[in-house]
Amino acid sequence: MLLFVSAIIVGLLLLLWSADRFVEGAASVAKHLGMSPLIIGMIIVGFGTSAPEMVVSALASVQGNPGLALGNAYGSNITNIALILGITALISPIAVHSSILRKELPILTAVTAFAVALLLDNNLSRLDAALLLVVFAILLFWTFKQSKTEKTDSLATDVEAELSERSMPPGRATLWLVVGLLFLIASSRLLVWGAVGIATDLGVSDLIIGLTVVAVGTSLPELASSVIAARKGEHDLALGNVLGSNLFNTLVVVGIAGSIHPISIESAVLQRDLPVMGLLTISLFAIGFGFRGPGRVNRVEGSILLLAYIGYTAYLILSVIGG
Repeated sequence: MLLFVSAIIVGLLLLLWSADRFVEGAASVAKHLGMSPLIIGMIIVGFGTSAPEMVVSALASVQGNPGLALGNAYGSNITNIALILGITALISPIAVHSSILRKELPILTAVTAFAVALLLDNNLSRLDAALLLVVFAILLFWTFKQSKTEKTDSLATDVEAELSERSMPPGRATLWLVVGLLFLIASSRLLVWGAVGIATDLGVSDLIIGLTVVAVGTSLPELASSVIAARKGEHDLALGNVLGSNLFNTLVVVGIAGSIHPISIESAVLQRDLPVMGLLTISLFAIGFGFRGPGRVNRVEGSILLLAYIGYTAYLILSVIGG
């Protein structure tokens, strides 16, 4: 057991370090290639912070641990909204000025509903997985289109400020991109091995481990990025990290895992985890969209999100103890 716990701790530390290097290197390379700050913010930063979830879930699916793959993806979505945005809003209330993000909020809600509908037959087939990836491709096309029409968006301003602070030469950026990716894969393998080992030793499902320990661990890059951005007053970037990550988790992370190996959905996922993820997504849309002006996630709403996460996690722990 001690060996598995050590593997998870070391894996998570390496995962956090490598994910940061990977995203920073990718963003700098994209800048040198002439990509716009808005594209970098929406794709490289927003989706790139979900690289840990993608690698961990893909490896879990390859190794025959579908519960860990799904738990990681959906648990990360729950963690991103309830824990990360909750903590971020407590540190600095998040004002939503970006018109792009205001468009992404209903898109995330619709994508979540679509993903849930695909799983209602208790199965994620390769066709279902392909549909998720097709929707992501359409979303990617929309993103590029938006970058050409919304060049003065406040999200682009936030990203430009970050890029100027972390500017690096092309050679160094490419090195960090490659090194970050290699360590990301290695640390993910270590994390999956430790997580499966603990689940076996404790006699709990890999789904529970995925929803808790692994989900929080793979969401650490989003937590770090969002908190730092909020403290700098880059609120749109803080929210953009979460929205981009949840879109990527729902469509690509689950899509890749299901493409590798069709997944039978446990009843607990449909009865417990998906409803929680859906309600949190709808809540984020309701408080962040700003129907009468700029959206805002204040400290009270941040506290409610954080309490929701604590309550959900406590329920998972109690279900394990009671079971």
